[in-house]
Amino acid sequence: MRKKNSKWKILTLVAMIFVLCLSTIPTKTAMASTTQPKREMRAVWISTVLNLDMKAGMTKEQYTAWTRQTLDQLKANKFNTVIYQVRPTNDAMYASDLAPWSSYITGKKQGTNPGYDPLAIMIEESHKRGMELHAWMNPYRVTMSGQKLTDLAADNVARTHPNWVIKYGKQYYLNPGLPEVQDYLVEVVRELVANYDIDAVHMDDYFYPYKVANEVFPDQAAFKNYGASFKKVEDWRRDNVNRLVENLYTAIKDTKPYVQFGISPFGVWRNKSLDKTGSDTRAGVNNYDDLYADVRTWIQNGTIDYITPQIYWSRTLSVAKYGTLLDWWSHEVQTYATTHPVHLYIGLADYKVGNDSDAAWKNKMELPSQILANRSEKVAAEGQMHFSLRSFQNNKLGYATIVSQQLYNYTALTPETTWDDDTVPNVPTFVQVTKEAAGRKIEIIDENETQPRKYVIYRFTGNKEGSYDDPRNIVDVVYNMDGFTKFVDKSALAKHSYTYGIKAVSNTGVESKEVFVVIENQ
Repeated sequence: MRKKNSKWKILTLVAMIFVLCLSTIPTKTAMASTTQPKREMRAVWISTVLNLDMKAGMTKEQYTAWTRQTLDQLKANKFNTVIYQVRPTNDAMYASDLAPWSSYITGKKQGTNPGYDPLAIMIEESHKRGMELHAWMNPYRVTMSGQKLTDLAADNVARTHPNWVIKYGKQYYLNPGLPEVQDYLVEVVRELVANYDIDAVHMDDYFYPYKVANEVFPDQAAFKNYGASFKKVEDWRRDNVNRLVENLYTAIKDTKPYVQFGISPFGVWRNKSLDKTGSDTRAGVNNYDDLYADVRTWIQNGTIDYITPQIYWSRTLSVAKYGTLLDWWSHEVQTYATTHPVHLYIGLADYKVGNDSDAAWKNKMELPSQILANRSEKVAAEGQMHFSLRSFQNNKLGYATIVSQQLYNYTALTPETTWDDDTVPNVPTFVQVTKEAAGRKIEIIDENETQPRKYVIYRFTGNKEGSYDDPRNIVDVVYNMDGFTKFVDKSALAKHSYTYGIKAVSNTGVESKEVFVVIENQ
């Protein structure tokens, strides 16, 4: 992780906290601006399972309108990434030869073709707004609670290969211990990455299912057939997940090397009572022991690009304090990411604001203060992901207004993944700026043999360049549209003259060193 000047950052962070605590009606402040990182993950999960964040039964026109409205709102709030759930229950929110259409699109029986491609529309509209699209999948879950296998489409592999399926509690799962299941899941991801222009594949915390009281997970036959080299079933289960993670990572990189692979596990790896290197927590669930998610191994082996632990607790909850876990996860990526760096983002519990038994969540400053903690020099966090869209939109206690006006009050680039490719891109070959009634039309022509993925548009008042390290000077980030990219700077004032600087951004987020500069009135 890069080193920074911690003395001054701590001073500005303290000042920022003071300003925020004084604010009853949030306003933009100079101090808020000075603490803004230029690169920060600002993502929101869009949950489609059970139609939590997206209603079923929309026509193509209605879905497109909803997508545009949703992304416009997120863009206005300076989010730069959406985590879109494309595979909630062994189904697909996209055209697939390996999984049936999800019932959460149409509200009808699984496998019903909606007549349009939700993922393709979401990608196109996200990229139009300069936002990344991370495709979120759940690998093993086949049904939600109470659903029957007969509720699934006839061509769902859970029905065509019933021997792949296990029932545990009130749900069905693909058996993680079967090589055929692992091969299938790898092909699902390979198809997804090959066919869609996504920026990342994202998995959440559902590996082996959360434990059901007084019930044993029924994988004894698979363990007998495939676990001979393991004395304990628990070690075999962890190895199954480790191999899946490694194979998915390899499949993604073999298909499109720049596409990232990220995982958002449960917030506690192991309590200190179970492992002296664990966190000083007393959580009722542990990744390693209960979900068989050996997160440290993924970090160590470099089989993920980012990790987003779901630290869904307040800063004062005694059994699992936010700050304690933030420090612990920071230590993990700083200590064990030896193959290549692993970005640390934090999963935030927007859904708890004003709606939890822990009184800390009745304070509108709880979640904004967690973002400030993520920005501290003492930790390695490089941004956060909000769960979920509906909660941010509901804006309980006005917390989202504070986030957008004081913390996300201007544009940030997403962190770069130089370990995938550190090549510095060339600047575009020509840029033209034209004054219009709506602002400034910017046309970017790029005839370079190797095309960048995005451009960053900087703007400075007058006829001189300013700092390219200060994100306050970023007008926007735009995706390259096949060498001829148009953008309208609607915030430019007619009576002012500006200097624009355009930089290219590679597939892995590397920014060009050179700048194409356009000075108006020259």
